Amino acid sequence: MDDHFMRRAIDIAARGLGTTSPNPVVGCVIVKNGSVVGEGFHAVAGGPHAEVWALREAGEQAEGATAYVTLEPCDHHGRTGPCSEALLKAGIGRVVVAVPDPNPLAAGGLTRLRDHGVTVETGVLRAEAERGNAHWLTYTRKKRPFVTWKFAATLDGRSAALDGTSRWITSPEARADVHRLRGQHDAIMVGMGTVLLDDPHLTVRPGPAKPLRVVVDTEGTTPPHAKVLDDAAPTLLAVGVDVPYENSVRIPRGPRGLDLAALLAELHSRRIVSVFLEGGPVLAGSFLRAGLVDRVVAYLAPAFLGSGKSALAEAGVDTVGDIHRWEFEDVVPIGPDLRITARPAPPKEN
Repeated sequence: MDDHFMRRAIDIAARGLGTTSPNPVVGCVIVKNGSVVGEGFHAVAGGPHAEVWALREAGEQAEGATAYVTLEPCDHHGRTGPCSEALLKAGIGRVVVAVPDPNPLAAGGLTRLRDHGVTVETGVLRAEAERGNAHWLTYTRKKRPFVTWKFAATLDGRSAALDGTSRWITSPEARADVHRLRGQHDAIMVGMGTVLLDDPHLTVRPGPAKPLRVVVDTEGTTPPHAKVLDDAAPTLLAVGVDVPYENSVRIPRGPRGLDLAALLAELHSRRIVSVFLEGGPVLAGSFLRAGLVDRVVAYLAPAFLGSGKSALAEAGVDTVGDIHRWEFEDVVPIGPDLRITARPAPPKEN
C-alpha cells in the first residue's frame, strides 16, 4: 500500500512543474484507515508547502494518520514555517518519505519527527520520485541547472533539409508539446547558428510562463533586430570573456567556444534550476561531449530527407567504444509523431 499512496504523491507533485523554481516540486498524501483524507502539492515558491495543503484538507483526521511525502519535510524557517512542525502539531503518527533532502539548510525534518516519536520510513519509490524532481535535485547536488536537450528530426535523423529549411519537420501537436515543456523550465538556450538561421522567438505559447532566453554568442554577433532581444521575455547573451558586448554576461572560453560548465555555473548563481536546450547540432554536441545533458526529448516525424543537417554534430565519439549510451524513459505518440525521452544509462558494473 505504501507504493500506491507514494505514487499518488509523485503524480500530484508534478502539478508544480514550472511554477515552484527555485524550490523543488513536492507532493503529499495523508491516509487514515486506508483512505486518503488530504492531498497537496507545492504550487509556487513562497507559497504553502505540500504538507500544509494536505494537512488543511485533512483537518482533524490528520491525527494518527500517515503522511506520504515525495521529499523530506523541511525543518527550517524560510518564507514558510517548518513542515516538520506542522506535521507534529497535526498529530501525524507516521511519515513515509521517498527522497531525503540534500539541502543542508532545509534537511533535518526526519530527525525532528523521529525525536518526537513519529514513525518514519524512507526510500519508498525513491527512483521514481527523484525522476519527478530531477531538475531541483540536480541543481542542488551538482550546483548547476538540469539540462534537457530537445530536438526534432526525421526518421533518418535529419533536422533540416539540404537548403537549410527546417519548418516544419514535425506536426502542430508536437510543437504544442514543445511549448508545454518550455513552460516547465527556467531557461531556454540556443546558439548563434539557430538565431541566425531561424530567428526564433523562444517564448511559451499560450500561457504566462516567461523562461529566460539564453543565447550562446561566443563572439557577440547577435543582430540587434533578433526576436530574442524583444521585451516578450528576459534574455541573457553569453559572450566570450574578451568580447566587449553590452548587456551580456562574459564567460571564459573553452577549447571549442564558451566553457559550458562555467556558463551553467553562472546560471546556477542566478537561481536557474533547469535549462531547455534547443540549440542546433553543434551546441548540442558540445553539451553532450562535456557530459552536461541530463535528459533528451526527441520528436521524430515519420518522414525521410536523405541529406541535410543531422540533429547532432561532433560529440566526442571517435570509436564505438566511446559511444554515449542512454536508456529510454518513455515513448509517446504526439499527433503523427513520436516523442522519445531518454536519460544517460548508468555505468556498467565491472
